[in-house]
Amino acid sequence: MPAVPTDGVVTASGLLDLAVSRPREALDAATELLAGQDSPAVVSVAHQARGVVHRDAGDLDEAVRDFRLAIRFARRARLPDRECDILASLGVALVMSGRIAAGLSALDKALRTADPRIAARVLLRRGGIMDELGRRADAVADCTHAEQLLTGSGDEVWRARALLNRGMARIGLGQVDAAAQDARSAEVLFSAAGQELEAAKAVHNRGLVANLSGHLPAALALLALAEQRYAALDVQIPELPMERSAILLRAGLPNEAREELEPLLDSGGSSMLRPEVLVACARAALAAGDARAARSYADRATGLFRRQRRDWWAARALLVSAEARYAAGERSARLLQATLAAAVALSQDHPDEEPLAHLLVGRLARARGEPALAATHLAAAAGPRRRGPALMRATGWLAQALRTEGDQRLRACGRGLDALDEHRLTLGCSELRALATGHGRELAALAVAQALPRGPRTLLRWSERWRATALAVPPVTPPDDDALAGDLASLRDAVRRLEEARADGSPTAAQERERDHQEATVRRRQLQLSGGGTLAARLDVDELLATLGERTLVSLVEVSGVLHALIGHGNRVVRHEVGPAASAVQELGFAAFALRRAAHGRAPDLVALGARLQQVLLGPAAGRLGDGPVVVVPPGRLLGVPWGLLPALRDRSVTVGPSAALWLQARATEPPPDRRVVLVAGPGLGSGGGEVSPLATRYGEAVLLRDGRATVDRVLAALDGAWLAHVAAHGSFRADSPMFSSLGLDDGPLTVHDLERLRRAPYRLVLSACDSGVAAPVGADELLGLVSGLLPLGTAGLLASVAPVNDAATVPLMLALHDALDGGADLPEALLAARRTMTGDPVAEATGAAFIALGT
Repeated sequence: MPAVPTDGVVTASGLLDLAVSRPREALDAATELLAGQDSPAVVSVAHQARGVVHRDAGDLDEAVRDFRLAIRFARRARLPDRECDILASLGVALVMSGRIAAGLSALDKALRTADPRIAARVLLRRGGIMDELGRRADAVADCTHAEQLLTGSGDEVWRARALLNRGMARIGLGQVDAAAQDARSAEVLFSAAGQELEAAKAVHNRGLVANLSGHLPAALALLALAEQRYAALDVQIPELPMERSAILLRAGLPNEAREELEPLLDSGGSSMLRPEVLVACARAALAAGDARAARSYADRATGLFRRQRRDWWAARALLVSAEARYAAGERSARLLQATLAAAVALSQDHPDEEPLAHLLVGRLARARGEPALAATHLAAAAGPRRRGPALMRATGWLAQALRTEGDQRLRACGRGLDALDEHRLTLGCSELRALATGHGRELAALAVAQALPRGPRTLLRWSERWRATALAVPPVTPPDDDALAGDLASLRDAVRRLEEARADGSPTAAQERERDHQEATVRRRQLQLSGGGTLAARLDVDELLATLGERTLVSLVEVSGVLHALIGHGNRVVRHEVGPAASAVQELGFAAFALRRAAHGRAPDLVALGARLQQVLLGPAAGRLGDGPVVVVPPGRLLGVPWGLLPALRDRSVTVGPSAALWLQARATEPPPDRRVVLVAGPGLGSGGGEVSPLATRYGEAVLLRDGRATVDRVLAALDGAWLAHVAAHGSFRADSPMFSSLGLDDGPLTVHDLERLRRAPYRLVLSACDSGVAAPVGADELLGLVSGLLPLGTAGLLASVAPVNDAATVPLMLALHDALDGGADLPEALLAARRTMTGDPVAEATGAAFIALGT
């Protein structure tokens, strides 16, 4: 290739590399160069550099204009190799602007006329375009050919680009290990050459590979690192929010995924990116349960892809539209044919989504009474059940479960849930672990439905297989994580300033934004936390029955919308059908409302309330509970029942457990060697924490934190490993973000994230606070709230309220509770004794009923 003439070669020689390394500087330098140069060769380089910057920024009309000018000046300078290279750049810009035929034609023309070194550059550009068009195998072939031509040429930057593009195409083909190696090799080469932007793109690719392989925290962390590097270069990558949205979807966070996409949807963007954003929006809307919006997004994307002749992408959008129609209840022959077409198209190049298409075809065929077609496609969907990432294998086992019956179905469900267990252990964030169980909701439902006719022991065992599993594994957040501690301190400071502004009647918008920002910072750090730990052992029904002793187990299991009560005592488990689960949930809502009114002195009819609850929760099982203590294991969405109101449970010791396995775990928990007692009183209580002073006298050597000393750090240090702790504080349950549910202390809220920093929770903990036992049901049958932050850390017994409570009535209840504890009672027995002292006053009785004992 002829050299650029010496009048300007020093200035122009590095401009093209600068355009993809520090684009803002390159744009300024190229503009300055054009103002002072008349050499056609130098002007050609400057216009090409400007075109690259404009193209990568999405300003495609300007890019095309600059590339055409660059070609004109290269021709004037009689530099055919430069003309060929710029023609390839023009081809890429044309394709990105939606002029696909013209762009591919320009690339092919450049390839025909290029010498080997330039041909390599053209090939890797064409490979990148083939990847965008969904032609992944062609993309890999082009990039591999380019890398071969460049090996040994000394042009390591362009060889790195070939590796980068090939890695992207391999991500689409599901070739995880090869894609990871390409990204790592490209990053090393780019870093050595000082190509900062492209090194950031290699990190970006590594994040996409981590997502593909199922390591979601690593994917989020790598994308965050790439974003930091882009920001340092003042570069925005519009695909980044879309890719982060896909990871958040896999993590079970559809609302957050939609929030990532909203700026892209509003900004317009390039014609190539626009329909891709619409598909991502459709996926997020579908996961959030908005089938109508999902179909609208997907149908718009399908039309745009078809106009751009991007057939693979159109098939992908069509599949999402079909899933939305299915979710909305459609089972038509037309939908079946559309889904079949999508399955065929996706089978060529996208192993990640092809099983989803086959699974939907199988479901539709079954619904339409076409068993042979259903069997064929469910078998195809089941193909990946033994290979690939855990989520893909779980989908395969779901398809296998749907195509089988009996023992084979139960085995398939078990294997699918095993794969999801493996996935959950890659997640360090408790919230993600709980949400991840949502992927197994259908597998668990199929299993319990299959177990129902096989007897109550089998049903009990399978109901426990996917119940509160996230609580059985301790959080992996290191207690001495200084960065997390700093973020939480900043959040407390933001909340304190917000509360001060509210108290002063000042505007609060700025403080609310700061609080939201700090919460997002904490959450982002937690989502990037990698997993660890081991799974708890499966429930042994014989061991459970033996450990119960004189107690009676009441395990409530929902099967196909119907609540069943499994009564375990002695060596037997007996099943009673209760009724619609929806009725129980509705009645719980009425009870919660009544208890809220009682907290403000408006006492409800507790007798009638308890009778209605008993009818919908226990039904005929209420008369078969014997006379001894009871262990209740409800579904997650029924944990907050005030069990002491039920007539059959009013006069007996009742403990509640998110699962029978967790109750066994609590029974096996050893108390700490010392008997350290901790007493905490937070600010602003109507009673002033009135029970704390008498308790301080009772427990003479107790750690007492109140009147400005009840700060989060002091309270956490005191709680860690205590024998008994009593916290009187305002409780706040955050339905919008349960991990920020909190107890109000002197320097701000103590959140679930703070509690997870404990090495060991108190052996027994009394939370004399409103809503401290309220938890949000998430995933398949999981809980998030203050309870979920404490149970995995070794709390053997926890007393908490499932509703707001009357401060004045709480004081005598708590004193009576400690009288019983001091007499040797366990926590459920002490709660029963305390409730018995509250008779005669409906508000006091309602206050006692609002508390439940978890564990022992």
